[in-house]
Amino acid sequence: MDVEEFLKRVGTEIKIAKLSEYTLRNYVEFNRLLLEHAGKGPDEIEMQDVKNYLADKMSSRASSSNILFLAAVRFAYLNVLSKDPSAGVKRPKKENKIPVVLTKEEVGLLIDAAQTLKSKLIMMLLYSSGLRVSEIVNVRRGDFDFEENSGWVRGGKGGKDRMFILSKKLGKKLERFVGRHEDWKFVFSKEKALTTRNIQKIVRNAGLNAGLNKEVHPHTLRHSFATHLLDAGVDLRKIQFLLGHSSIATTQIYVHVSGEQVKSIRNPLDGL
Repeated sequence: MDVEEFLKRVGTEIKIAKLSEYTLRNYVEFNRLLLEHAGKGPDEIEMQDVKNYLADKMSSRASSSNILFLAAVRFAYLNVLSKDPSAGVKRPKKENKIPVVLTKEEVGLLIDAAQTLKSKLIMMLLYSSGLRVSEIVNVRRGDFDFEENSGWVRGGKGGKDRMFILSKKLGKKLERFVGRHEDWKFVFSKEKALTTRNIQKIVRNAGLNAGLNKEVHPHTLRHSFATHLLDAGVDLRKIQFLLGHSSIATTQIYVHVSGEQVKSIRNPLDGL
């Protein structure tokens, strides 16, 4: 089996499994890179080829990238060739890094630095809803309830639907924007959904224009949304629901970055 046929079949298996476009892109790309690095056909790939790629190309990458690479190889070879050349390769432990969070003032500066109205609305929606970038690119007019200032994620991570909240201020702006583009299939694009890279570029450029001394990504607005809700006293279980986390343990990371939660702790010296 040649490389292109193999990668095509990997893509087919991903679609049958109803995995996300993000997964499709990353799994196919990682397998392509592995084959190019090894200089072999798919049937010839062995465990040592996987280890060589990890050592040569992934040693400086985060643990999460290594884990994603190994998952891509395992899925592709098990589903297409009924073998797993990644079996026996040690999986790195997942790093529990504290997420970068913007202050409310920095969020305001970021949004104000948007170069177009659409870019501004995209960033406002990311912060107002806590949506993942992969979810926001697929949002449609019918997913909003402007009267209730809410909306629905359709087929989010894990294929799950969930409700999200919308600020009143943004709701009115979005309703006017949608009304001016009634022939658009998606809220932010006419025919094909924007790519996640489109959104990443919008946020990154706004961060540079705003002069923020932090590396800003779309997920940074999601982290900021969750942290600011926690600062405001919103129950962690409600935040878990809004973020679409299957486990409360995932949401608890925001306890570590909530300034208000830390400030509320009574210092033991004051109790003497």
